[in-house]
Amino acid sequence: MTWRRRNVALWATAALLVMSGCGAGGGEQQSGGGGGGQASGQTTTIDFWHIGTQEPFRTVRTQQAQAFMKANPNVKINVQAIENDAFKTKMTTVAQSGELPDIYHTWGGGVLKQQVDAGLVKDITADVASWKDTIAPSAWAAYTIDGKIYGVPFDNGMVGFWYNKKLFKQAGIEQPPTTWSGLLDTVKKLKDSGITPIALAGAEKWPGHFYWSYLSMRVGGVEALAKAGQDHNFNTPDFIQAGKHLQELVALDPFQKGFLGAKYNTPDGQAALVGSGKAAMELMGQWAPNVQKEASGKGIGDDLGWFPFPAVDGGKGNGADAFGGGNGYAVSADAPPAAVEFLKFISSVDEQKRLAAEGAIQPVVKGAEEALKDENLKTVGQTLAGASGFQLYLDQAYPPAVGQQVNDSVAELIAGKKTPEQIVQEISETAKTAE
Repeated sequence: MTWRRRNVALWATAALLVMSGCGAGGGEQQSGGGGGGQASGQTTTIDFWHIGTQEPFRTVRTQQAQAFMKANPNVKINVQAIENDAFKTKMTTVAQSGELPDIYHTWGGGVLKQQVDAGLVKDITADVASWKDTIAPSAWAAYTIDGKIYGVPFDNGMVGFWYNKKLFKQAGIEQPPTTWSGLLDTVKKLKDSGITPIALAGAEKWPGHFYWSYLSMRVGGVEALAKAGQDHNFNTPDFIQAGKHLQELVALDPFQKGFLGAKYNTPDGQAALVGSGKAAMELMGQWAPNVQKEASGKGIGDDLGWFPFPAVDGGKGNGADAFGGGNGYAVSADAPPAAVEFLKFISSVDEQKRLAAEGAIQPVVKGAEEALKDENLKTVGQTLAGASGFQLYLDQAYPPAVGQQVNDSVAELIAGKKTPEQIVQEISETAKTAE
């Protein structure tokens, strides 16, 4: 192994910091020069872990590594594409042994902050200074901690409902819902027509947390989520009400049979059900179309549409606020300079355009958005650009233990094992001990 070994004591406080995470992951969610660092002879070796297991992302990343190595014969890049949940597990394992790959996937936020606090991540502020302005300013936010940059973004977007226009029409639904009550009515109409309304990967938990997170935003506002994080208190009427609204949805039995054991991007999982036309909707990030195609083997083409999470009647939150996040790569503290040079290479407008043209990313490099062909992704980008506020995935925005508790508690609420009051108490208790 060529990974840089860090002081094992640092990992005592960070061993579980990658256990939470959203899936941007399941479908990525998922970025020359060189020299320096640990080398074999005169060769610099870089270990690169990413979660883009779907095509064309996987192949493009490999091709980019090959192109960089051709231009830099003294650099060798070992590329590993690892499925989202397996990635988190593997990162935890290497963390416990005191090792870290040179470049690895990150969603930023609280998880990255804990890694930074543990001394595991390289401050790349000076390294990216000459090309930082080629990337949209908002995309850097999740990777900027205390004014310093610790990761390079390559994708940015938001979560919304991906739906099957043909199935909606079959159920007599003319337009996507714009309110929560309207969404419930939509679910009822789909069920009455014998159509599975929503696909959900209940076994992976992070897809379920999207519902409670968005409802919390719509009921209490983005400010309520920020305050709860600061006060370590989610036991308030707004968060309880968000849980009650989610119970309203669950009571309609909207998900596919066996959803509690379903995965996200497997042939019989959430994405595949939508991609094969067996379910009418899924609440997912900007990567959804490609994962649907990959998992189902085809996708539904022009029948696929997108609409933002609806407003909640009487809620304090702005219906134009967005929930989601981007994807980026962090560099380990002892990684060689060539690691950042490789990130610079794949952050060029031409390399971003390659993935944008395939609908594999929502690009962050200025000018790369011109390559987008998918009308739905264009709509996602326009909606995000017009958002009045933004909230990062809760399992990344908060410390890892809190994010994991959100995922676990919401999963139990959806499964009917916990009440709204119980889950906010659990999350609050975890928040109080996580700092």
